[in-house]
Amino acid sequence: MVGGNLGKPFHYRSSKLKTIPEKWFIQNLDHFNPGNDQKWRQRYFVNEDYYKGAPSGPVFLMIGGEGEASDKWMTQGAWIDYAKVYKALCFQLEHRYYGKSRPTVDLSTKNLQYLTSQQALADLAFFIEMMNEQYKLSDDVKWIVFGGSYPGSLAAWMRMKYPHLVHGAMSASGPLLAEVDFKDYFKIVDEALATSSNTCGTAVKQGTTQIEILLRHMIGQRNINEKFKLCDPIDQNINNTNDVSNLFETLAGNFAGVVQYNKDNRIGKGKSNITIDSLCEIMDNDNLGPPIDRLAAVNTLLLSADNQTCLDYKYDKMVKQYRNVSWDSETSEGGRQWTYQTCTEFGFFQTSSYSPQNFGNKFPVDFFVQQCIDIFGPKYNKDFLNASVRRTNTLYGALNIDVTNVVFVHGSIDPWHALGITKTQTLGAPAIYIDGTAHCANMYPKANDDPPQLTAARIQIAELIDSWIRL
Repeated sequence: MVGGNLGKPFHYRSSKLKTIPEKWFIQNLDHFNPGNDQKWRQRYFVNEDYYKGAPSGPVFLMIGGEGEASDKWMTQGAWIDYAKVYKALCFQLEHRYYGKSRPTVDLSTKNLQYLTSQQALADLAFFIEMMNEQYKLSDDVKWIVFGGSYPGSLAAWMRMKYPHLVHGAMSASGPLLAEVDFKDYFKIVDEALATSSNTCGTAVKQGTTQIEILLRHMIGQRNINEKFKLCDPIDQNINNTNDVSNLFETLAGNFAGVVQYNKDNRIGKGKSNITIDSLCEIMDNDNLGPPIDRLAAVNTLLLSADNQTCLDYKYDKMVKQYRNVSWDSETSEGGRQWTYQTCTEFGFFQTSSYSPQNFGNKFPVDFFVQQCIDIFGPKYNKDFLNASVRRTNTLYGALNIDVTNVVFVHGSIDPWHALGITKTQTLGAPAIYIDGTAHCANMYPKANDDPPQLTAARIQIAELIDSWIRL
């Protein structure tokens, strides 16, 4: 499953930017049980360079999300450009259970009970209160929160739940609607491929069909092993439906990950130069052979970008990694934690349920529900998930959220816009829908080749922030 986390901002002069030291805040473990007085240390960053000491602020707060907080965001990005203009004090608070903000000794399912969006919002509220005290800010101080992806949702929810603390919110690419079967995700991936080439999606579909045909017999299966550089031979696992589902979902994820972050000015893991156009050039290149060979070429490109020598599709191996509860495990970087949040609050499962689409139908919603059960236990079944998603939408209002001083920003290429507000519903909470941009694109540092509609969106956001500060 492709998460939606915000990457590190790319800046051509990043080596000359100052390093911001990490700080620590004593936080409550459980905000909703007065009888639990356990505490833990939460990491945050502060940049006072642009602040002129006015007790009424403004104060800008970048909300941490489903990954490690980066000090790079403290000196670059659109919000820093705004901070320079409005002379804002800037904070970033890392989300509980991610990065170095570790409330419990490990990531056992029992300990993850304290990992919820509601606890995260309360963390922000108590942090704001403490910083108001520490910096001797006045009662009318104006805090503006910024968030992209899941923190984009948190930003809007923060303004809704704690309006006495938060004066305004910039919510970028926030999925406000929790949904178990996020079937529109790959529909939008298909549409995004079509923006590059009319034939790209068709080639993907033909390649996927050719894989399905080859998987029906031994010689074809061995052919797949070689073409797609599989770590384990598929001919020995062909009767394991979870392995087959995982293979197809991984190959679809090759395209989804590139589409979601297309041309977004982030620091990538070797992938930042791989775009929708790059993939479609491969898929449209007849010289590479039939469509299945072009799919294999895309797979090789992305394996190389991730410094991988083979494609690991084994379901049991994946589940074993996600069941590791140690902070030292690979999945402790956020994989286990975010999977827990999807299994207990949001769903967001990017399934193959939408029809017709180009990536086949081998990873339905039940495949993802099974992961919740296998990783966290039998309680986390479909009934539990449906109830959890319904609860989340009841708590926050989903797409019927009632707020003011919030701007919802989405890009048309980003599949997550399907779960967000893309049209202005009330004047106090406008939506900006940017044609041709991807996930959280407006948050990254500006670049010379940014499309004019992205530049215009950043200017519009600045004007809204200005109006909130003047209120």
